[in-house]
Amino acid sequence: MKELVETIAKALVDSPDEVVVTETENDREILVTLHVAQDDMGKVIGKQGRIAKAIRSVVKAASSKCDKKVKVEIQ
Repeated sequence: MKELVETIAKALVDSPDEVVVTETENDREILVTLHVAQDDMGKVIGKQGRIAKAIRSVVKAASSKCDKKVKVEIQ
């Protein structure tokens, strides 16, 4: 999941070198945290959060094979 989120985020932002993705896993869920530059925050979130929702939908579809819930946080 980490690589998927990182690939999507780097394609969206102006400063792809500042994209940092961390993945934390416990017994029930996987938490993927995305850090981007402050100037690129709007590009990752999108108008009314549409791009953020799309990223979460793609990650949810990709995680359907594993039996854990995946959360994506954007910071």
